Order: sequence, then C-alpha cells, then structure tokens
Amino acid sequence: MSHTGTRTHRRTAIASAVAMAVAAGGVLTLTGTASAHTAAPAVSTAKLTKGLYQSAYSERNHVLWVTAAVGRPPVTESHLLKVDPGTLTVESDITPPVTDTATGAVEAVYGVAVDDEHNTVWTTNTRNNTVSVYSQRTGEHLATLPNVDHAREIVVDEKHDTVWASAFSDGSVVAFDSKTFKEKKRVTVEGSGPAGLAVDERTGTVYAADMTNDRLIVVKRGSTTPAFVPAGDGAISVSLSKNGKAAYTADQTAGTLSVIDLRKGIVTKSVATGAGALSVATDERSGDVLVVNRTAANVTRVDVRKGVVEETVATGANPNHVEIADGTAWVVDKSGAGTAEDTVTRIRLAR
Repeated sequence: MSHTGTRTHRRTAIASAVAMAVAAGGVLTLTGTASAHTAAPAVSTAKLTKGLYQSAYSERNHVLWVTAAVGRPPVTESHLLKVDPGTLTVESDITPPVTDTATGAVEAVYGVAVDDEHNTVWTTNTRNNTVSVYSQRTGEHLATLPNVDHAREIVVDEKHDTVWASAFSDGSVVAFDSKTFKEKKRVTVEGSGPAGLAVDERTGTVYAADMTNDRLIVVKRGSTTPAFVPAGDGAISVSLSKNGKAAYTADQTAGTLSVIDLRKGIVTKSVATGAGALSVATDERSGDVLVVNRTAANVTRVDVRKGVVEETVATGANPNHVEIADGTAWVVDKSGAGTAEDTVTRIRLAR
C-alpha cells in the first residue's frame, strides 16, 4: 500500500468508542488519558503465528496481508498470511518458495505492500536481497526480483505503476514497474541507510527514512538526483500528511515523532512517544499520527498540530508495525526467540 494523501481507504480517525477486548489473544488495556474530545478506542487482539513483521490492507479484496519470518538464516519458516481484517482469522497461509533444498531455506518475507490496481501483493525478502510479487487472487508466487541489498520496506504508487523498495545495506531506493516487474530506476546515496518509505502518488515523489544520517532522502519523479531533509535521531519510518506538505518520522534512537515541513525542509516539532519508536502511519481524516513504540510495547496517537500525545494504547510485546485503513488500525508484534505466537492488535477507529 502506498503511504499517501490520495487514497481514501487511509482516511481514518480515532474517535468515540468503548474500550473492549475480543477473543483469542487476551485483554488489552488503554494506558494514559484520552483527550477530552475522544473516548478510549475499541481494542481487540488475536494470535496469528511466530515472527510477524508487517501488514498491508487491500481495499479491493478487504484483506489484511501479514508477513512473518522466524529466526536467522537459513530461515526455514516464513508465512504470507491472508487475514480477515475484522475477525483477525487467517484465511490463507502461503509458504514462500524454497531457495535451498539442502537446508530447507525459503525466500522469507518481511516488508509488504499491496497493489490493488493489478491485484498483487509485494514483499521484501530481506535475507535474500530480493523482492517478490504474489497474486492476491490465488496466492501464486509470480516473480522474484534481485539486487535489492537487505531489502527492508516496500510501497506502491498505483497512479504511476511504480513500486519502490529500500535497500538498506547499499543505500539505494529501487523502483520497479508494477505491470512488467522490471526495474526502472535506482538511486544510490553512499553512506546512507534507507529504511521506511512513503510515496506521494500525486507527484510520484518517494521519501526514504535514512536511519544512518537522521534525514529523509527525497527522490522526485523523473529525477535521479536526490534531495535531503532533516529528520529525528534514528529516523526509521516515514509517513505523509494528507496534503503531502508534511512528513512524519518515527525516530527509533530518540523515541520521538518528528514533524517535518517539506517545503521549508525543517523539523518543526519533536514529540516524545515512547522507547523504540519504530513505525508510523497517518490518520488522514483527523490528521493525527500513530506511532508504534517497540520497547515501550504500545502505540501512541499524536496531534501533530499541537505537538502532543493524545492517547496511548498498550499492545502485545514488541510491536513492530502499524497499518491504518477504513476506520481501523492494525499493529503487529514481532517477538524475539521463543515458541510463543505473535499477535495482531486491532484498534477500531471511527469518526
């Protein structure tokens, strides 16, 4: 899914609801104090499988695609899960292709994004330095695309038939044609560490959070010369405002959210959200931003105009990623070593 202000299924807001918890994963609680104009959001949780990493919502199919990978190479257990976004039940469990018959290693999936225009789902295969394409309709593995060194995150620009992936190890952002699956652009910034990505589909500009240098790498459509904008300490994830004029980064080292004026090229606010800020998503209807704090084991909602935390919701241990769509936020956990299944936390949002 692209991170942009033009997609209606990302227009969500946290508003009045009654705190509750549902079924499989146990009870979650609201921590902190909600602001005067909101009540506690409705929260539910479910266990999925070990090693959850990211999720992406398909508006076309009303499906939440979730990736999981367990352990270090050779990784022999990995899943691309097709999950009902309402009930949190697994509808299909796709095993990535085997890459080494001797060890049983598979093409383990980590980052994920959906292309509803072409009915595909794209993954980053970090350990294999590749990205892959699957059919949303059948789950068939359609292609593996090489030369994305430590591929971390992936986003889709449906308007321009482009899919962007970040290559953390060699400082590249790589563009693929979403129809032909061919590489069509590569921009490398020596000494950088691009992690999270966001794309403005109106302009075709892609933004990469350069974790190594505390900045955004900005690549405009039609250009191979990047620009740079300051961000927070350890910027690892990025999202955009609805109008595309501001960017927000989750700053892992600082435990903050940075609010960035893209026209002026400056950080205008820095908001403490929690230890290990790791993933960020924009609520386009309210303009608020959700930040996952991995070490703190929660997700915070920030009023970026005021620069204040509005509320904090507890999640499972080690939350790793947040996705927002159609009035709902999903937060997936990625645990460390152990046999416990990881969970997805569903936060029901309303106007």
